[in-house]
Amino acid sequence: MNIVIPDDYQDCVRTLDCFGKLARHEVRIFNDTVKSTHELAARFVDAEAIVLTRERTRIDAALLNRLPKLRLISQTGKLAGHVDLAACTARGVVVTEGSGAGSATAELTWALALASRRHLVEEATRLRQGRWQGYLGQQLGGQRLGVWSYGRIGRQVAAYGRVFGMKVWMWGREGSTSAARADGFEVAPSREAFFADSDVVSLHVRLNEHTWGLVTDDDLGRMKTSALLVNTSRAELIAAGALERALMLGRPGFAAIDVFEEEPVRGAAHPLVHLPNALCTPHIGYVERDNYERYFGIAFDHINQFAEGRLNEALNPSALPAA
Repeated sequence: MNIVIPDDYQDCVRTLDCFGKLARHEVRIFNDTVKSTHELAARFVDAEAIVLTRERTRIDAALLNRLPKLRLISQTGKLAGHVDLAACTARGVVVTEGSGAGSATAELTWALALASRRHLVEEATRLRQGRWQGYLGQQLGGQRLGVWSYGRIGRQVAAYGRVFGMKVWMWGREGSTSAARADGFEVAPSREAFFADSDVVSLHVRLNEHTWGLVTDDDLGRMKTSALLVNTSRAELIAAGALERALMLGRPGFAAIDVFEEEPVRGAAHPLVHLPNALCTPHIGYVERDNYERYFGIAFDHINQFAEGRLNEALNPSALPAA
């Protein structure tokens, strides 16, 4: 098959062990991101299969209309609304997805919390510049950690907090808080208390039409001037512009962010990058070798299964006969 892999920012996919699974296919890899339908169509015009790295590229009906050879979209991770599944089905394009069970995002969440609390980036920069200590950090042990949503990643982050001696409590929907209680975690008495009394708040909510703008100006305004907000989930969980406004007002006092509304962020073209109380990283939560081996390995398996006529895990199985 003729396969295209877009958005390989680090040009790392070809270095993965699982890349050998595509040895008998023709593969073209792009290391940058383009957004327009015209540019994407030019890149994908000969593709029979496209491997998507999470939701870096949007596939809509207008683009599909310009890709007559496309038969398969093999998604790494879960579909998140960036692919028009109905349009794919109508055009006989099969869509598959896969999930990873690693701890990469949870580990980065914790790294960001530690780095922000101890000003690690600033202190390392000072030392490289020939200077000595400049900031008074703060330990996590003994502080209150608020985790919003007790899914796979939220569960891992809560466990890290417990090991570090933090007072962990949860917030979220009833199913999430019930699971947290069953594991011995406290649930905040109210949304207002969750934000007002947490020293660190970490967001792990899945983004959908119900959670877009979930965290408001009022929520952030309740946080302590010493508090830290960590977001390694999705930028759109926070109301547009609310975090920038809150940080400039000093509530919360700090943020550690791995996600942005429009990615990639080039030329430091995002206001959070320029705020001294925000620690920003370029959406690297899941970007880790073992994680990539899992995600891309599943995606490549789906391609081979499709090519051999034995794919049975499609999100739109009704498209299989036409494809």
